Amino acid sequence: MEPDQTSRTNRLLMQDRAFVSLTWLSATTVVLVLAGVMLSLLWDSIPALSTFGPSFLWTERWSPAKEIFGAAAPIFGTLVTSIIAMIIGVPLSFGIAVFLTEICPMPLRRPIGIAIELLAGIPSIIYGLWGFFVLAPVMQHTVQPFLIETFGQVPGIGLLFSGAPYGIGMLTASLVLAIMILPFVTSVTRDVFETVPVMLRESAYGMGMTTWEVVRYIMIPYTRLGLVGGIMLGLGRALGETMAVTFVIGNSHRIATSLLAPATTISASIANEFSEATSGLYTSSLIALGLILFVISFSVLAMAKWLLGRVETF
Repeated sequence: MEPDQTSRTNRLLMQDRAFVSLTWLSATTVVLVLAGVMLSLLWDSIPALSTFGPSFLWTERWSPAKEIFGAAAPIFGTLVTSIIAMIIGVPLSFGIAVFLTEICPMPLRRPIGIAIELLAGIPSIIYGLWGFFVLAPVMQHTVQPFLIETFGQVPGIGLLFSGAPYGIGMLTASLVLAIMILPFVTSVTRDVFETVPVMLRESAYGMGMTTWEVVRYIMIPYTRLGLVGGIMLGLGRALGETMAVTFVIGNSHRIATSLLAPATTISASIANEFSEATSGLYTSSLIALGLILFVISFSVLAMAKWLLGRVETF
């Protein structure tokens, strides 16, 4: 081998080693940052966890004046608003994805898809302002009175629609969240629907299946893991939303059976009260709420990524 070629080979090997080392460093940095965030949350929440113990998770009372703190109400509000948002947003997202992949004329697919995806770029505080100044009055004067007069009189489910029409509350927050998760779930759903082989869909249509039957019996079973992964990505987005929910949920530390009642979420509680935390125990309790939200969100997103990663194997 000539000296020049040997020198060039050694230089390329050194560049490759440097590149591999850089990628390892990048990946390790991400893991270390994630571990550091979790450890810092855990360390700062030790005073609250040691004071209240496991009962911190199911205690509803939240009294800064008496330094009695419980996470039950924020956890309840976070889970309920997120679940309702998914119940509203997921069917809409599936419908949009089916329309874009099966029904929409080809020239309109890209513009409509881009318009849907642009919703993800709107800042959350804009959603919050819109929810407070536009959606909340509509809910107070039209939607909530209708729900109270109709479903509120039905035995059993009437408890979910009882109380006064405040306009703000868990249902209003859930509607805002449903709009916010729409572009995320729609994008993932459309992408996994497009992984269905064209020959498989055309064969189903050739056998006389309708569009609904193709979606129900071909596309959904073929992409079930991807659909679940997309749903869980949307759920992770809903669980961690802060400003939009803070504007319209009412920020009340109590558990109510009515969906129209004011409530709070973990992220809203932290945003509202962190600057007012004057004692170490108060601050530690808020950080403990952050730790709970971190664990919930990380678990949901990890499961979503795992399911999305398995789409290609089915």
